[in-house]
Amino acid sequence: MSLRVYAPSVLLGAVLSALAAGMAVLSLALGDFPMGVDQVVAALAGHGDPLTTHVVVDLRLPRVLTALGVGAALAISGGLLQRLAHNPLVSPDIIGVSAGATTAAVLVIVLFGGSAVTIASGALVGSVTTALLLYLLAYRRGVSGQRLVLVGIAVTAMLGAVTSYLLTRAEIGTAQRAMIWITGSLANRDWPHVATILIALAVLAPVAFALARPLGLLQLGEDTATALGNRAVLSRGALLFTSAALAAMATAVAGPVAFVALVAPQIVRRLLRGRAVGLFPAAACGALLVAVADLIARTAFGGSELPVGVVTGILGAPYLLYLLARSNRSGRGG
Repeated sequence: MSLRVYAPSVLLGAVLSALAAGMAVLSLALGDFPMGVDQVVAALAGHGDPLTTHVVVDLRLPRVLTALGVGAALAISGGLLQRLAHNPLVSPDIIGVSAGATTAAVLVIVLFGGSAVTIASGALVGSVTTALLLYLLAYRRGVSGQRLVLVGIAVTAMLGAVTSYLLTRAEIGTAQRAMIWITGSLANRDWPHVATILIALAVLAPVAFALARPLGLLQLGEDTATALGNRAVLSRGALLFTSAALAAMATAVAGPVAFVALVAPQIVRRLLRGRAVGLFPAAACGALLVAVADLIARTAFGGSELPVGVVTGILGAPYLLYLLARSNRSGRGG
């Protein structure tokens, strides 16, 4: 592929990354203890006073870095699924991958108390198992995007019922903790959460980029991909596993943050005027969206703080309706 094709995607990714970095600095400056950008920079450089350094480095920085990592992971996951299924309505939270991670994580919280490691492990197992189930149920000489969405809606409903049952059987304190996590929250995030999502990105993002060529071949059709020497079934499995693992790790550290995986790749597609969506600008867009949503959740409601998943849900649901209406007008149901 020529550099002319890559150039707009790389440029957009760079612009969105710069905006995400700027939003991160703004998030570090704003809050119950507001400060100037110069104070934030000084604290990050190790030259701030003890109070400012504590607020910036110990309290706010882990939350901001977790937000950026979660947004990037969800956007890459959604971008992979949408291109794999040829459907803009496919994302891990729509088709049940995030629901599988949520159910497994709630099970871990209810039964074992749920440390960061056990929740992450449970979410990974739940999402990958759900992804494999979706693939088997939706496969019929290939995976149709419309069939994947329909199967995913059914699986999501089933997993939601299981999650509700687990909550009704849990002790009140455990249920309250799980409910806060289910809404998608970045409150009280610490360095273990940062390490979890950054390690996941360091391992899985290169795999996703390496699968970009097989993904391009798969979009030509399974017969064509096989004729070109690509093992279509193995490639689809690898893509689905990578997408599920990214969604699981994001869900493990922040809960199910709704609609980011759906919206971020579509925003990038429209900014690129219909060109193929690169994973780099999608990841940057996802990071920016979660950082903005978390800043709104922290600062826009006076003394109260909303979970970030509530904000992304409020902002993302109208966009989903827009995509559905646009799909119906163009005669494409998926």
